[in-house]
Order: sequence, then C-alpha cells, then structure tokens
Amino acid sequence: MKNILRIVTFGIMLIFWKPCLQAGILEDVMEGKATVIDLTYPLNEKNPYWPVGNYTPFRYEVIANIKRDMVFSGRYSTPEHLGTHLDAPNHFELNRPSVDQIPFEQLVGPAVMIDITDKAGHDHDYALLLSDVEQWEKVHGRIPDGSMVLLHTGWCKRWYNFEDYKNKDTNGSMHFPGYSKEAAIFLVEKRNVKGVGIDTLSGDCGNCSAFQVHHVINGAGKFMLENVANLDKLPPRGFTLIVAPIKIEGGSGGQCRIWALVPQQTTTEKH
Repeated sequence: MKNILRIVTFGIMLIFWKPCLQAGILEDVMEGKATVIDLTYPLNEKNPYWPVGNYTPFRYEVIANIKRDMVFSGRYSTPEHLGTHLDAPNHFELNRPSVDQIPFEQLVGPAVMIDITDKAGHDHDYALLLSDVEQWEKVHGRIPDGSMVLLHTGWCKRWYNFEDYKNKDTNGSMHFPGYSKEAAIFLVEKRNVKGVGIDTLSGDCGNCSAFQVHHVINGAGKFMLENVANLDKLPPRGFTLIVAPIKIEGGSGGQCRIWALVPQQTTTEKH
C-alpha cells in the first residue's frame, strides 16, 4: 500500500513539476543564467531566394519619412519561402495545416543540433543518413520525443554570396546538403519530432527534384525551417527552441523569428 501511495504521489508531483521545469528556462533567461541565440537572418534585398519559377527577391521601400511626414514607415513584398522561414505542412501536401493553424505547443520545445559540416564540406550533395542519426544518439543520447531537430551543414558561410549559396553547376542544377528520406522517416515515425530545420535553401538536397523529404515531413503534419542562422553557436542538445512564424491565413509558410534558449551549463559543450 505504501508503495502504491509513493507511485501516485510521484505521478502527481510530475504533473505539477513539468510546467515548472519548462518555465524554468525563461526564468534563467531573465536572471542571466541562460543565453539567447537568435537563429534568424535579417530580411533585406540581398537575401538568397529560391531561384526557380515565380520566386522573386525581397523588396522594401519607404512610404513615409519623419522629415516629410513626421513618421517613418515602409512596405515590403516577399515570397513566403524566403529568408529564415517556416514551411507549413500544406506546403507540399493537401489537407494539411496552413501556417496560421500550427498551434503554439508545436512551435516551442526541446531541440537538438546534428553537425554534418565535415561531410558536407567534402560532398556538397551530402544527405543526412539514418546512420548519422544513430551515431549522434550513441554519443549524445536518444533524441527526445516531441523535440525539434536542426541540421548544421556549414552552409551559413555562404549566406552573403547568393551564387555560392545556391551553388549551381553549368547545367543549372543546385548543389547543397540536406536530409535523406530515410532519416526524415525515422525522425517522424520513431522520434515524433515537431519539426526539422536546416541552414540551406531546402531540407532536400539541392539536386533532389522530387522533394521527398518535404513530402515526408509535411505529410506527417510537421513543419520545416529553412535558412536557419547561427547553428554553429549551438550545443548538440539541452536547449529550448521558440519559433514565431508570421500568421498568414491559409499560407504555405512564411518568415519567422527563431530563438534558442541555452542554459549556461550547456554553452560550453563541444559540438
């Protein structure tokens, strides 16, 4: 009887303790005990954009200034999928949530970072393999269920040079790293991730025209983050991610602000 009471008491404690644990990281931020890393590139007219079809660069113009109008204001135009942005589940699949329908609970939570910069440096078409994920878990532990996974390829070094970033060959095919279909299926089916992210133009490799990874992720009702900045500043695990996408009704995605909240004890971990 005593053992049963202990189990029940422990369960009740966990129910009430869990929200406190989640809120703790915000308290640490306010008290200077955690680091906030902005994973977002500023929007401007030099941002790389998807160089296919009707996609266009970001545009901004001033429509009022303080000297003339006593107020400063501007207007902008942009494709949804430009800059640091989110691909909503309806981006590649029918009858899936649009960007405005993604609940808050799916946009915040624990996250991990997988580093493939060495492999991507030698092979620009490298795709994260299932064996890469398994090796990461051997070193850093199991990817928590319901987490978000960020893939660091080192492509951020090319962000300010559009030609290097899209890396087209003489036939017009782009070459940059991404996820493999097998790794994406594992993360969705075996780890129930909330979403995945990457520091390139697409979660699929540049030369992958079938967009298999997008279909896997979006088909499962998950989102994908692209052109994510500052992944080199993150530890492999132990941080919280906050994703705040623009709320376009019915939109297939849109620009978003992404913050990583990293407790001080994890900032010194080696990648």
